[in-house]
Amino acid sequence: MEDRNFIKFLGTAGGRFVVAKQLRSSAGSLIRIKGKNIILDPGPGTLVKCAKSQPPIDASKIDAVILTHAHSDHSNDVNALIDAITGGGLKKRGVLFTPNDRLNGDNAVVLKYLRDYLKEITVLRASSEYHVGEAAFKTSIKHEHGVETYGIKFDIDGQNVSFMVDTKYFPELIVDYADSDILILNVVLDKYRSEYGNILHLCYDDAINIIKAIMPQKAILTHFGMAMLKAKPWMLAKELSKELGIDIVAASDGMTIAI
Repeated sequence: MEDRNFIKFLGTAGGRFVVAKQLRSSAGSLIRIKGKNIILDPGPGTLVKCAKSQPPIDASKIDAVILTHAHSDHSNDVNALIDAITGGGLKKRGVLFTPNDRLNGDNAVVLKYLRDYLKEITVLRASSEYHVGEAAFKTSIKHEHGVETYGIKFDIDGQNVSFMVDTKYFPELIVDYADSDILILNVVLDKYRSEYGNILHLCYDDAINIIKAIMPQKAILTHFGMAMLKAKPWMLAKELSKELGIDIVAASDGMTIAI
């Protein structure tokens, strides 16, 4: 893999219908930092997407996997990745970072026989710092998403690159993510509708308010549900970028940004 720091969006699907129909890939994201390769939220198809990427991503060279919460579109391929990272258990390597409920209880997803293959398993806590070699990241405050969920904030050569993953909007998000230079937001909905009920996801209006309050150098919208895709997120991002005078884009499958 390349030596430069970058983020590659292997998948940008959010919401059950976009994932089920694979209108967008539901693979996770690859973050390359200080020589380390980290997969964030490996949803369905992550291992396949790695193999078919241009250039291909060698799963045996992935150093860590981060799960932000206990939903299948964020963790479905974790076991396949662990097996690939460790050569089927022949090499004890790799670190898994995960909330506790991915390991224990009704929402446990990581197969027990695979856990000993890894070099380390670290349970994530709110507002805490972690390392993969020299690569550093922090967790956010706990998100409002029905299950234990944390955003992830990477320190990449002095730039704060934050993934505001699935959550309902609440004001403390703006304070917690205020120092983000690059802000990546999971925006499932175009707008709230009464028939949705209590949907614990950001809508586009939430994203606008968050970006206006934080004013990062760059904002990236991703994790789109069906209604958001119909609203053409690339056009929404372009219009908002013109309005605010900052770089705002909608992620697409395979998109890479250099840090």
